[in-house]
Amino acid sequence: MFLIRTLHKWFGLILGLQFLLWSISGAMMAMLDAKKVAAESSERAPPSLARPHTPIALASLAQTLEAPILRARLRPLGEQYVYEIETPIDLRLFDATTGAPVTIDAPRAKALAQGSYAGVGVPTSIQIVEKPSGEVRGVPLPVWRVGFDDLEHTALFVDPRTGSIHHRVNDTTRTWNLFWMIHIMDYPTGASFNHPLIITVATGCLWLALSGFILLFRSFRRQDFAYVLDPIDKLRGR
Repeated sequence: MFLIRTLHKWFGLILGLQFLLWSISGAMMAMLDAKKVAAESSERAPPSLARPHTPIALASLAQTLEAPILRARLRPLGEQYVYEIETPIDLRLFDATTGAPVTIDAPRAKALAQGSYAGVGVPTSIQIVEKPSGEVRGVPLPVWRVGFDDLEHTALFVDPRTGSIHHRVNDTTRTWNLFWMIHIMDYPTGASFNHPLIITVATGCLWLALSGFILLFRSFRRQDFAYVLDPIDKLRGR
């Protein structure tokens, strides 16, 4: 019993600190404005574009591809319409009017980010991100990162395959991500809550609770329940 008591004390101290971190990080995430976390103030609605009257025929595009078309759709991209065509090999974009291939290079990614940005800043940096980070989690890589010089240091992430805006972050988002990383204890990536560290801590918490119950019941004496047992004994004539 001495060993259980000693282990319970030290486990309680260590896990108590983790409970404190869970409480603080959870409270901070709850207090941050969800709209600011999502950087909604920097989001601009896409422009209304008229569909091309005579889009190029898909049959002519199919002749330029090296694989059969699995899926094709006509959609706006910035100031133009494009065909988004998926094959067993890859996904490609073509100008809906001319049939010319559309590549999401750095200048186009910058233009697409500007078109989806409603803030007062201007683009100050553009780079290709190839590894997960605190800003990029759970999205296909690589991805274009376009940074703006507003007060919140907003950054938009553009898919180099489709030109779509994956997500946007700002300083509030980064703060929320920091507390999320602490909360789920995934310090390398901040993305997963199913990893050995948190499983170990959860197992430790379970052991702490069970050992606490054992020590609790071992510490009870009959006089602790006298107010219940004495009336029962009197009724029994003891």
